[in-house]
Amino acid sequence: MNIVSLSFSYLKANKLSTTLNLLLLAFGVSVVVILLLVVHQVEERFNNNAKDISLVVGAKGSPLQLILSAIYHIDYPTGNIKIKDARKVMKSPLVKQAIPVGLGDSYMGMRIVGTTHDYFKHFKCEIKEGKIWEKTMEVVIGSQVAQLTGLKIGDTFMGAHGLDEGGHAHEGHDYVVVGIMKNNGLVTDRLILTAMESVWAVHEEETTNKNDSTQIKEDTTDSKDKEYTALLIKYRSPMGAVALPRLVNSISNLQAASPAAEVNRLFNLIGIGADILRFFALAIIGISFLSMFGVLYNALKERQFDIALMRTLGASRMKVFILIIFEGILLAILGTVLGIVLGHSGITLFTVIYKQAENQITAWVWLIEEFYLLGLAVIAGFISAFIPAVQAYKMDIAKILAK
Repeated sequence: MNIVSLSFSYLKANKLSTTLNLLLLAFGVSVVVILLLVVHQVEERFNNNAKDISLVVGAKGSPLQLILSAIYHIDYPTGNIKIKDARKVMKSPLVKQAIPVGLGDSYMGMRIVGTTHDYFKHFKCEIKEGKIWEKTMEVVIGSQVAQLTGLKIGDTFMGAHGLDEGGHAHEGHDYVVVGIMKNNGLVTDRLILTAMESVWAVHEEETTNKNDSTQIKEDTTDSKDKEYTALLIKYRSPMGAVALPRLVNSISNLQAASPAAEVNRLFNLIGIGADILRFFALAIIGISFLSMFGVLYNALKERQFDIALMRTLGASRMKVFILIIFEGILLAILGTVLGIVLGHSGITLFTVIYKQAENQITAWVWLIEEFYLLGLAVIAGFISAFIPAVQAYKMDIAKILAK
């Protein structure tokens, strides 16, 4: 007696109930898989973008908003800070590196970020075409910006006020594209990077010749009345974590925000919604296994004569027990595998429909938790088939054949 072929034959004989059980189980598993993939990749990208940034300094307001705007560029800034205040922090012996960031403008929804070459180096950006900016009004664009806007080396464009599409254009202040970055899977893929001096020039109303490009000077002492949006700080030593936030917060216009603390708080908030969805998905999986138990138990009554005949032809009690257990495990594994495939297919479909998510989330990631799901499927399949298998084991074939 071939247990595998016999199990498949019994499942095929009950096509409707088998199909419904498979779909119900697959749907629940696919929701769990999608949640695992999305949460894992979003968390990974958040951590990668904040890597080696110990502290963010900006205008007073929401610390989380400051982190989201200065590092991830997915929120509005809390305001600007005076350079004279920023320099008090930048000159601290506790600071190893301080990268200024200037925000406020965008192009076709892509944010224009004023900064220094240190920002470029920190995120390990590499040039795919052209070069890094050397003069004011020169920009380097991310790979996703080039893809979505169609900008090429030598093209010019005007930034718009605000961080969303539809803002007032800064006429007469043309940026020129001098470089395109390679895709690195970080926030820089969707940013337009330029010098801080470019951002100041665009917003300087008294500029007489608006399109002049000048060589960028390292010494910015003549810009003491200008402003930054934020500073990305890297500590020189662990003592910085203790003393520097206190120093920053003692300056009336500044606040310090820890990326690690705020990201954890954000994921705690996101986790509530993810946990609710996961609960419903697990409930669906539980219902599917209860349904599987019902199918196997009812099928046992219909197959009493078949089992009795198998016993008469030489099949042992244990072989019948294993047959029923194998059917439950087989059904659970098939449903789980189908659910994993549906989960990855759902992510693929999402990235096809929403092109902007293509570089943020991918279906081509396999998590260890997915293999855990297969292990749990084997256990759950065994449990759901155990009682029907025991009933088959204890079956009195003499009474059944007498009927």
